[in-house]
Amino acid sequence: MRRVPVPALLVCGALTLVVSSCGGGGDGTDRPAPGAPTGVTAAAGSATSVHVMWNAAAAQTGVRAYEVYRGTTKVREVPASRHMVDVTRLRPATTYVFTVRARDADGRLGPPSREVRATTPAAVAADRSAPSRPGGVRGRTTGSRAVQLTWKAATDDRGVVSYDIHQGGTKIHSVGGNQTGTVVTGLRPGTRYTFTVRARDAADNVSPASAAVRLTTAPGDDDGRDTAPTGFRATTHAEGGAHYLDLSWVPPRADGVVTEYQIHLDGRAATSLVWGGSAPREKATYSFYLGREDGVRHRVRIRAKLPDGTWGGFSAERTVTTGR
Repeated sequence: MRRVPVPALLVCGALTLVVSSCGGGGDGTDRPAPGAPTGVTAAAGSATSVHVMWNAAAAQTGVRAYEVYRGTTKVREVPASRHMVDVTRLRPATTYVFTVRARDADGRLGPPSREVRATTPAAVAADRSAPSRPGGVRGRTTGSRAVQLTWKAATDDRGVVSYDIHQGGTKIHSVGGNQTGTVVTGLRPGTRYTFTVRARDAADNVSPASAAVRLTTAPGDDDGRDTAPTGFRATTHAEGGAHYLDLSWVPPRADGVVTEYQIHLDGRAATSLVWGGSAPREKATYSFYLGREDGVRHRVRIRAKLPDGTWGGFSAERTVTTGR
């Protein structure tokens, strides 16, 4: 059996390649603190609020809570089940810096996430007119744990700043005023959900709720095909007497930023790719070393870790042969 040599650790810009390991975590008496949350984003929700979102962090004993910081000041703490928060009572026309930290079940606080910035719009004097109700709301399930929502843009005399997505009576997400769709992940299989959308302007006036969309996720654990990377391509090239595997794919649409992928080579997990900076949203590419021998055939596929911390479905499998 041929073994594919891969480096123990390769850092290329903001991208890290981590070799998968089947080893255990020791005797469990010296567990590390939680990892830093990834995929952190911040967007103005109004002239006085910013919506902060992040992906689930990893922790050996499980995450108990997330702490959100404005600069060096802790402004909110939310339970581990939440990956978003609205930071309010901000100043109009001001740029703010946010970070997020995870706290595990043993009380250990992990390192801060990367910094993200958001600028609140200028205040609008004497604006008491709410945006119109978003219309044409549509939805479809994408497997057992996600749904896709779309709507028609609302109107406002001063402009729509953001849209709030509600699940039942609870706000679960917010997107910018230039967006008319989103994907909500982290849902339960075989469960019926009701979603509505509201528009918000810079003065924090909120529209009436849209018509409700009722969707039922697929039962059980599906194969994840709707959460798989698409457009997956694999080729090889030779350089300096060695062969390299060249991959490209389109990241899956998700309610957040996909920052981590796992590559399977010949039926086994070979490496994990983690973007520490701005992860690609439209097209991702990566190359890694395969070996020096010609005529070696490999099967390869890839999957993404979704913002809710679960693995999505595998891409289509591709076959390559070195030297061809």
